[in-house]
Amino acid sequence: MIAKHIPIRSLGKSDFARLVNYITDEQSKAHRLGKVRLTNCEAYSVRDAISEVLATQLGNTRAKSDKTYHLILSFRAGEQISTEILSAIEGRICKGLGFDKHQRISAVHNDTDNLHVHIAINKIHPTRNTIHEPYYSHQALAELCEALEQDYGLQRDNHIPRQRGAEARAADMERHAGIESLLGWIKRECLDELKKAQSWSALHQIMRDNGLEIRERGNGLVVVAGDNTMVKASTLGRDFSRPRLEARFGKFDSEQAQKGKPHRQYCKDPMRLRVNTSELYARYKSEQQSAMANKKVALDKARRQKERQIESAKQKGKNRRAAIKLAGSGKFTKKLLYAQASSALKADMDSIQQQCKEARQAIYKTHGRRTWADWLKCKAQEGDAEALMALRAREAAQGLKGNTIKGEGQLKAAHTPIIDNITKKGTILYRAGVSAVRDDGDRLQVSTQSDQMGIQSALRIAMERYGDRITVNGTPEFKARVIRAAVDSQLPITFADDFLERKRQTLMNGGNVTKGNQKAERRGVTPVGQKPPPIRRNRLNTLAHLNVLSIGGEAAKKQPAPSQGLTAQKRLQAKLQAEMNAKKAKQQSKGRSR
Repeated sequence: MIAKHIPIRSLGKSDFARLVNYITDEQSKAHRLGKVRLTNCEAYSVRDAISEVLATQLGNTRAKSDKTYHLILSFRAGEQISTEILSAIEGRICKGLGFDKHQRISAVHNDTDNLHVHIAINKIHPTRNTIHEPYYSHQALAELCEALEQDYGLQRDNHIPRQRGAEARAADMERHAGIESLLGWIKRECLDELKKAQSWSALHQIMRDNGLEIRERGNGLVVVAGDNTMVKASTLGRDFSRPRLEARFGKFDSEQAQKGKPHRQYCKDPMRLRVNTSELYARYKSEQQSAMANKKVALDKARRQKERQIESAKQKGKNRRAAIKLAGSGKFTKKLLYAQASSALKADMDSIQQQCKEARQAIYKTHGRRTWADWLKCKAQEGDAEALMALRAREAAQGLKGNTIKGEGQLKAAHTPIIDNITKKGTILYRAGVSAVRDDGDRLQVSTQSDQMGIQSALRIAMERYGDRITVNGTPEFKARVIRAAVDSQLPITFADDFLERKRQTLMNGGNVTKGNQKAERRGVTPVGQKPPPIRRNRLNTLAHLNVLSIGGEAAKKQPAPSQGLTAQKRLQAKLQAEMNAKKAKQQSKGRSR
């Protein structure tokens, strides 16, 4: 589990309403948005809660810093957590930061490989109107995460950041955009050579051989690549700061090395993957250039249309005023008509401005630039198999864990399930009723909160895409639900696990077990021509206690209730005894009343 505060880039962009609208937007994805929770708010809807928080923030006129605190709680890939535990974790995190009494709105997101929660917190106290800023929040969040992992049995994560500043931003770019950063390239390709330099001239020569240049900038030094991309020299390591270098080599010498063709140089290319993406990247650059040209044409067209509409509205206003001037009305009537004409012109201008704003937003959305990873994701959603393979070949992509289903063997005729989303790691999210099925190309994952329809859909997808021999991994409860789903849906599959397969066949046959099979089971031998032996008593009791095998099954209807275990004679005796006791109590009550 990782908790991270997302600061704003400028105070002008701080907007609680915009943040809440983003975290509560489904974005046309059925399973993106999970539980939305309002805390310490009198309102019952998100819209009213936003108004309430904004009114509270207006109560503080002295604070000049950001009044909104954006917090993200992210869990390990494949980790499924119940709504109750998520609410408890959110409460403890906010209390540990000092926001226990503050208004906040949280939303659970399921559209990535990592379950995460966005929390929008009002830093203004609802009654005191004072602003609260957590002290050393990153350290407090790390301690809280460690305690929560122990208390709730969550998967352990690293809470101490190893990278800060530009180094952390470069790592984020490589992970999210998929493009190699200059800092990462230098560390991987030539950092060891740079460390061996013993003078300024040697350092300049090594820089030149790798297509780099070290320059003065302000009071420090920067490393510049051939495309003018630059990083601070100190981000390469403490030994490359200006004071350290001058302590070793003397005063900075800007003398350039011998000019020559570099052995290698930095290019903004994709990170190295397990597959060749040269053709895909060429398509990406070509489409980006076309998108920029099309965006310029579309913006020019929208601007000209806006100018024509404004000119038409102004001409219409002039005609109104001219008609009023020629009318033989009184002074007071003309004044009123002129006011109405001005209001009509202002309304037309506002409408034109709004239409132009919406048109520009649509143009930027259609023809906007995309990162390499976002472009791959978009192409994968359009059905490009090469783009999907490239996403799954990224270093960040890891196999699904937890409750998973894997199929192998003979493929069946496949139907086309509805795709809800594709993550940047190449995981496909299929819609399955009220739940979602995740597919990483090797196995499928079903959340613990999914219903039987979701598990049946996962089995059907696994059979049709990967084969009819199914391997199930996960908790005993999940395995039991998979068995029941396979029996209810009558799918022609077999389980790789012998125990699960025997249980499936037993339930398919109505749960009937012959005495011969019981004896064979005790001997550990299956007679020739007989059905597979039933599940042993201790394992059957374990699954029966899970109370999931009886969902929608005929075998559950045949199982007697605890009261049905009594004989007819004992039930009759119990009924007579109850009637005698009731009659005796009635007679005693009558005697007391007399």
